[in-house]
Amino acid sequence: MALGSVVAAVTALALLILIRFLYVVLWSGKLLHGKSQKTYSTLVILGSGGHTAEMLNLLSVLQKERFAPRFYVAAATDIMSLQKARVLEDSLVDVAGVSSGETAKYMQIYRSREVGQSYITSVWTTLVATTHALYIMIQLRPEVILCNGPGTCIPLCIIAFLFKVLGIRWSSIFYVESIARVRRLSLSGLLLYKLRVADQFFVQWPQLHRKYPQAVYVGCLM
Repeated sequence: MALGSVVAAVTALALLILIRFLYVVLWSGKLLHGKSQKTYSTLVILGSGGHTAEMLNLLSVLQKERFAPRFYVAAATDIMSLQKARVLEDSLVDVAGVSSGETAKYMQIYRSREVGQSYITSVWTTLVATTHALYIMIQLRPEVILCNGPGTCIPLCIIAFLFKVLGIRWSSIFYVESIARVRRLSLSGLLLYKLRVADQFFVQWPQLHRKYPQAVYVGCLM
């Protein structure tokens, strides 16, 4: 009798989680629409090389007064990306008279796997990175997440999606695939696309859109 009650409870819980999951997938990308002037705390995930340059170009045309405060996150080994983000935020002082210290914060996150690292040792570093990502998401609880392909976005985005399913926090995830990706998605993009994690998934080339029709084609943003 007790075993039957446990099975029934587990089944009911699994059903509730499934219903919640379907609800999240159905409503993803629809909750920022409208004319509301509400501001949204925003997590910006930066990556080394061209990822950061592309992201900062996108941020330069963002309605910054609506997406604030802004939290910048980069890999622990990536110092340059955060420095570039600081330069962007400091430039806002001259344009709008806004102190970047009041609107932006800068954080680093452990990487799951370094270039050339063995897969065996990466098991441990992945666990550490995931735990660190969970801590960051609990601390920040952003309403919007912007990313464009660095591997550091995967644990943060998946945790944000799980938070939505569990009803902890609704974070709208916007993924913009790099302009360098013409025919195939990056590994990060492919994972988020297949898992339906991103609320809106943007690509910049028509041939990429034809291959991944659930993405939104926006043309070249650079």
